[in-house]
Amino acid sequence: MTMETLEFQAEARQLLQLMVHSIYSNKDIFLRELISNASDALDKLRLAKLQDGLEADTSDLHIEIEVDAEARTLIVRDNGIGMTRDEVVELIGTIAKSGTAELLGKLKEAKESPELIGQFGVGFYSTFMVADKVTLVTHKAGTEGHGTRWESAGEGTFTIDDAPDAPVGTTITLHLRPKDEDDALYDYTDEWKIKEIVKRYSDFISFPIRKGDETLNSMKALWARPRSEVTDEEYHQFYRHISHDWTDPLEIINMKAEGTFEYEALLFIPARAPHDLFQRDARRGLQLYVKRVFIMDDSKELIPDYLRFVKGVVDAADLSLNISREILQQDRHIQMIRRRLVKKVLSTIKDLMSSSPEKYATFWREFGRAVKEGLLAEPDNHKPILEIASFATTHGSEPTTLAAYVERMKEGQEEIYFLTGESRSQVENSPHMEAFQAEGYEVLILTDPVDEVWVDVVPEFDGKKLRSIARGTVDLKKDEEEKQPEGDFGPLLGFLTEKLDERVKEVRLSHRLTTSAACLVSDADDITPALEKMYRAMGQEGPRVKRILELNPNHPLVAGLRSAHERKADDPALPDTAELLYGTALLAEGGDLDDPARFAKLLADRLAQTV
Repeated sequence: MTMETLEFQAEARQLLQLMVHSIYSNKDIFLRELISNASDALDKLRLAKLQDGLEADTSDLHIEIEVDAEARTLIVRDNGIGMTRDEVVELIGTIAKSGTAELLGKLKEAKESPELIGQFGVGFYSTFMVADKVTLVTHKAGTEGHGTRWESAGEGTFTIDDAPDAPVGTTITLHLRPKDEDDALYDYTDEWKIKEIVKRYSDFISFPIRKGDETLNSMKALWARPRSEVTDEEYHQFYRHISHDWTDPLEIINMKAEGTFEYEALLFIPARAPHDLFQRDARRGLQLYVKRVFIMDDSKELIPDYLRFVKGVVDAADLSLNISREILQQDRHIQMIRRRLVKKVLSTIKDLMSSSPEKYATFWREFGRAVKEGLLAEPDNHKPILEIASFATTHGSEPTTLAAYVERMKEGQEEIYFLTGESRSQVENSPHMEAFQAEGYEVLILTDPVDEVWVDVVPEFDGKKLRSIARGTVDLKKDEEEKQPEGDFGPLLGFLTEKLDERVKEVRLSHRLTTSAACLVSDADDITPALEKMYRAMGQEGPRVKRILELNPNHPLVAGLRSAHERKADDPALPDTAELLYGTALLAEGGDLDDPARFAKLLADRLAQTV
């Protein structure tokens, strides 16, 4: 093929402009990104030989750095998997990643945060912070013929051509900009500077990083070294390398198992949730090694989905080097490792609750919603998950644990009360709350979508049943005289049940209301309207569940309605009043009216009669 000049994708052009006109204070990270990419390419070549039988020489996999101070060039070379011409265009000419717009927005805002560059897998573009021209020559392992040459000045276009004599692997040549220390642009041909960057960011890379005859990195597997011999900074740099989250982790977890089945693990709990935590196509899982040999990235078999934010490495001693994902799913050793990792992660989080409340609060704020998914996925872990969970509550503005809730329960209270909803304000202002607030009972405020589901599968905590205050009957009053309203409401309740038959299964008097006229309640075994709506959104259309309309017998509207019904049971205005009463109860809980226009007309007509 002949030389072509192509345009970068629009988002890539924007990113290039940010790099070319970079005002980031730490430009050293460009070399970290190139070394990280080279390490990935070496891993992929070794993996292709192990698992796919690719014929390739893997006896001396390495990364090489070469500088020429006179020509002002810096070269990073690897003998890894390489790329085809199409792969070069796809991987460098476009940003084929979800969240591109978010990345660009964050990069524009975070002028002092180049750490974001690696998070979306676009580290190659950081080369344009230090170079005014970049040349890439590559040859894909296992392919015959020529390689590919790519070149760009970072101005919106790039050229691509054949490279007849390109060896297997990838060589990147940076034509460096002049040194400008005022702009934090150092002399990257300086040998001392190169050594400093490699030592700081890439010392743990498992392949030799060479400059001439000297190897610049120690290549020591951090997970195999005692924690006392590894600095926090070394752990942090390793975390950044495997996670592409360039902030420090919240917590570091070391594990080592010896005996019949040996493995080592180094896990990290991030300090912030990734942008794609709740996206189905997000990368998740741990890196799997066997005897220090990289086997697999994103191994989902090692960690459950509700702990998908955990990053790290597991190095097993007794697995086959050519193990496949299909075998992993069935391997009993992998299942055992998974159980132990889960137990360790959950116990570490529990320890944070007492040893570092601020860290725990950060963790739960960032990842609590995901962790609660485990209540659905792993029934055997209900207890340890509930022990590390926190929930908003009517007790105060800070979240509470269930253990703390139980300690505060009123004398004689046997259940843990909760109410689900879309927001805290909606829940707090719900009519269902009135009696509980009046009697001083604490109620958990559950507003995450997953809360609608897990409360149906978790029966209790510490022997106390979890109870929705919007389901079944509620009777908090102890005084029998307080419970009985004056007068007979039977005829009115029968009339309303008949008129609202298509909407409700029953109309009854309420003990949960103190100020509102009415509210809607689900039967104890019925699904909630929110859950019903969630199922419909997922395409699972089922029969609509009728609910119960409860009336406050002490409310003037209800008392007046009873009197009106006693005077003239066939009054044509009464059915409209019944419909308005039902509609206001639905709106009060944040529900959707079936016919908003009809409700508005009924309300306007009724208001007009009072003017």
